[in-house]
Amino acid sequence: MRQKKFFVLFGLLLIATMALVACQPAATEAPAQPTKAPAQPTEAPAQPTEAPASPYTEIPYEEPLSVSAGNCDYGGKILEIAAVDQYTVKFKLCKPDPAFLAKVAFTPFAIQPREYIEYTGGTGEILEKPVGTGAYYLDSWNRGDSLIFKRFDDYWGDPAIADSLVFRWATESAARMLELQAGTVDYITNITEEDIATVENDPNLQIVPLPAPNILYLAMTNTFEPFNDVNVRKAIALGIDRQRIVDNFYPEGSEVASHFTPCSIPNGCTGESWYDFDAEAARQMLADAGYPDGFETKIFYRDVFRDYLPRPGDVAVEIQTQLKDNLNITAEVVVMESGEFIDESTGGRLDGLYLLGWTGDYPHITNFLDFHFSKSNPQFGDPVPEVYEVLEQASQIADPAESEPLYAQANNALKEFVPMVPIVHSTISYAARADLKNVNNPMFGAPIMRLIDPGKDTLVFMKNAEPISLYCADETDGESLDSCQQVLEGLYRYNVDGNAEPALAKVCTPNDDLTEWVCTLQEGVKFHDGSMLDANDVVATWAAGIDASNPNHAGNTGAFEYYSYLWDGLMNQP
Repeated sequence: MRQKKFFVLFGLLLIATMALVACQPAATEAPAQPTKAPAQPTEAPAQPTEAPASPYTEIPYEEPLSVSAGNCDYGGKILEIAAVDQYTVKFKLCKPDPAFLAKVAFTPFAIQPREYIEYTGGTGEILEKPVGTGAYYLDSWNRGDSLIFKRFDDYWGDPAIADSLVFRWATESAARMLELQAGTVDYITNITEEDIATVENDPNLQIVPLPAPNILYLAMTNTFEPFNDVNVRKAIALGIDRQRIVDNFYPEGSEVASHFTPCSIPNGCTGESWYDFDAEAARQMLADAGYPDGFETKIFYRDVFRDYLPRPGDVAVEIQTQLKDNLNITAEVVVMESGEFIDESTGGRLDGLYLLGWTGDYPHITNFLDFHFSKSNPQFGDPVPEVYEVLEQASQIADPAESEPLYAQANNALKEFVPMVPIVHSTISYAARADLKNVNNPMFGAPIMRLIDPGKDTLVFMKNAEPISLYCADETDGESLDSCQQVLEGLYRYNVDGNAEPALAKVCTPNDDLTEWVCTLQEGVKFHDGSMLDANDVVATWAAGIDASNPNHAGNTGAFEYYSYLWDGLMNQP
């Protein structure tokens, strides 16, 4: 679940051919109870402990695994993924995907051992403690307090600089700033405009800009009345003074959203700009829709500081006030627990308005539009063919100039059907100790902690909230994803410039017509459990996520949203 600088080369196509070999799951064990955390996590020892021994046996590479949809009739992009030999995986695609490499670098597609996936069955322990190949392994999750990571001494690449890494969290920016000023943490997320001035005037601190493209939007689900009437949705779009929201609650440099996708993403701002504020026209449209006296509804949100929503409660109350003043709509503000809010909102089960947003995960317009407005996403209710059919066409075109008319058409359709109201593209800053070396904040992905030198044994990072789970194949929450990124790696990964670069794959190479990608793996890569990376680990990981019939396709919610939305659907659904 997450800045603006460079844009990753657009990948091309995927996926490989072979027969399906089912992975037999072992019995699931309940996760161990995490130990009680101290009020303040203690400094880790200078020498990190070794990663714990695994309770399961490594499966040697013998028979190659594969996962297949059988054919492309299911509508998704991936036909097959297959191990060709011990260090080669082939992806075969149903249709071109110019963002392939950018997508496989994203954390939900990171690789875990086949043995661990089968041992847990995709539930229980895997939700609490991921097993990856990263420069850090997770030592403990102290619920309500902290995540403790230790340096993995058998890491295949350049080792992490700090022996230990601690993630803590606080929902209020003021609390994070106090800890940074006190020296109890080294690096914090999302500081307010007032905090920026404080940091700039303190020689012991530094501003760390976050150039990630993002969007805050006010959403409606069209399967609930009165939001099933497009004129009601248009009236709300006309009746919200978005400039007032930006002026009052966002740092300098933030801008009213002219389109759902930020203009920093190629083709993001093609087509017509969004509606200007017009309260009189909004009231008339609402009256024409049969609501001259307004109606009663709710505004749902989660009280978590996000890149796109630094003051969630204030913005919710501001929209509540504007709805009443401009449209005579009475809206009750409802605060929800973060995990429940994400599950209910993205599942299309909230019967009112809700505030949600998005920070770019990979540098392609498909990350913004295809994720939110695809045929398979229930978030906004019944999908709109005028939007998703055009997006499906555009997503197969590698040349941005060639796809530009289609994205203009899709953006215009979003304006016409109003599944949401785009509010703001926000500027964001983090802050850190001035003497922190190699501090980074990439456009895509979380800060790469293994590169940072705190000048001591332990690096402490304070973020906005606790993770929901750490099985990130089945999470979209940024607090979960940034934690997983420190432990897990995919075939590719994002570097400090936000570009996709090889990681567990030496390279992924397409064929001439871009219908296959062959990925050659690094050799001698060790997982935290001591097992060795091979092609079957890649297939087993992807099979658990994308194959709805796979016995390990369980996870936290079971939705596997990124697998579903970014690859146009799950294989073998009932």
